[in-house]
Amino acid sequence: MASSGEELNPKTTRYEFLGPVGAFGFVTALPLLVLFFAICCNATGYPSQFLLADPKGYFSDLFSLEFAKTLIDPVAILVYLGFITILVIYALVLDGDVVPGTKLRNGQILKYRMNGFRTFHNVFAFGGFLLYQYGSIEPLLFIYNHWVGLVVASILFSYIISLYVYLKSFKPGALLALGGNTGNPLYDYMIGRELNPRIGDFDIKFFTELRPGLIGWVVLNVCFAVKQYADLDRVTNSMGLILFFHSFYVLDSLWNEEAALTTMDVTTDGFGFMLAFGLYTWVPMTYTIQARYLVDYPRDMSYLELGLVLGLNFLGYFIFRNLKYMKTERGTKLIISSWWGMSRHINYLGDWLMALSWCLPCGFGSVVPYFYAIYFAILLIHRERRDDHSCRVKYGKDWDKYCSIVKSRIIPGKLGSVPYIDLQLSFNNV
Repeated sequence: MASSGEELNPKTTRYEFLGPVGAFGFVTALPLLVLFFAICCNATGYPSQFLLADPKGYFSDLFSLEFAKTLIDPVAILVYLGFITILVIYALVLDGDVVPGTKLRNGQILKYRMNGFRTFHNVFAFGGFLLYQYGSIEPLLFIYNHWVGLVVASILFSYIISLYVYLKSFKPGALLALGGNTGNPLYDYMIGRELNPRIGDFDIKFFTELRPGLIGWVVLNVCFAVKQYADLDRVTNSMGLILFFHSFYVLDSLWNEEAALTTMDVTTDGFGFMLAFGLYTWVPMTYTIQARYLVDYPRDMSYLELGLVLGLNFLGYFIFRNLKYMKTERGTKLIISSWWGMSRHINYLGDWLMALSWCLPCGFGSVVPYFYAIYFAILLIHRERRDDHSCRVKYGKDWDKYCSIVKSRIIPGKLGSVPYIDLQLSFNNV
């Protein structure tokens, strides 16, 4: 165990994500992209037909002072903060198994309460009680009608919580992430400086990992389904399938909440804007794009379509979940089932097949509902590159030998065997 602060928190000498330039893109371009989907994709088109017909005039209206005032929706902000507050309360008060995390480099082993599954059910039970008291589904229509305001609220919250944990990371004794101590404020703010920011026993990063994004995702989907019901007096089978797929995925993740303790997000990465924005904004506000699209463009699937999409989803799930792992002393996992010989990350392929099946119920009227599958493919490829780099550093020649046996990265076969690219940059190259 390191005996001094400098030894425990060494200076980071390599950038990821193109360094400060990439960090600037993260904190500016990604929020704008989410706002684009919220503002420029609606019942007039995905993207809006007005945007396609007159881009200059459309964006001129968007940048007007009058429109800017509509972005800040005080009621939507209160609703968003209320939702986060409820999740925090449930995380603190609900029972759950207390599980130790991986051993940190300072010798500490943090403990985590596993009550995400209970939180999910209590959120919906509480919501059902409030609707019963109100006597109408009208409150659920608020989500669709105030969508832009809710998106803006989530983005603002992401900026604020990221700034809080960044400033908190300078408190003496904080254990920093090995990749987030460059000294460049913008980059460290984006990538995450402190490894496990906590308020008492409340772990901010672990709470963020599964609660606001995943539970919020299902809550928003339900609200969109209710909106479709209000419009059509029924819910289409495509919307029903989306609800089933997404809810099943979220419940499965919450049921296996302990698995999050071995992910790179928890064991390696700091908590900064990248994770905060990803889980408070990106997941709930973009992963629901299929449900929102089906409100504006409802469709029913044929029985053949239903069967094919269901089959694709469960094939992906079978690959993703039916893998046997060996847990290492470092807390990471290595695949030891018969799948291991097909590709080094066959589970990523299963995850992506599920992602594609979630988009197909929307039909082919627009590419926008397929954004998730496109983005997710890029994310998984990049994640595989990061993991490959980490394993090369960690295992050396043994990893090279493993790669010579299992040549494919994600997709089995020659298509999955591509040359290694180091995505990290030393400061001398920036």
